[in-house]
Amino acid sequence: MKRLLPHPLLSVGLFLASILMSGSVDPPSILLAVVMALAAPQVMRVLRIEPVRVRNPGAILKLAAWVAVDVVRSNLAVSRILAGNRADRTSGFIHIPLDLRDRFGLAVLAIIITSTPGTLWVEYDRARGRLLMHVLDLVDEATWVETIKQRYERPLMEIFE
Repeated sequence: MKRLLPHPLLSVGLFLASILMSGSVDPPSILLAVVMALAAPQVMRVLRIEPVRVRNPGAILKLAAWVAVDVVRSNLAVSRILAGNRADRTSGFIHIPLDLRDRFGLAVLAIIITSTPGTLWVEYDRARGRLLMHVLDLVDEATWVETIKQRYERPLMEIFE
């Protein structure tokens, strides 16, 4: 069974996602979903992708809540900036020292930062553990560093490390 379904949760997720995206339970849609659910994990098995180890599932909910709140806040802030055409607004780059080293945690952090309006993950220096981030409305660099480290990095470390 492990040979047919090396990553069962991935198979279930792909099957459900395929059915939901097709919006149909007709035989061709189900066949495509089954093929995807069986083929993609085989590719991962061949590539020897290491499994993700979630250490604290409860931290995922806390992190998701913070991300949802911050995305809404950022959308509002960016829309005010664009509508107001503020001349006093300063954008800039900041360096954030990260203690997070897990590649899955770093990938999730990159997704969070890039999907939050007004921020962009620019570069990660693995040797120094430093993130270079661009902020649309840079008022206080220390606040940004503290926000990234406390709201995102700390829960990601609880989840992945």
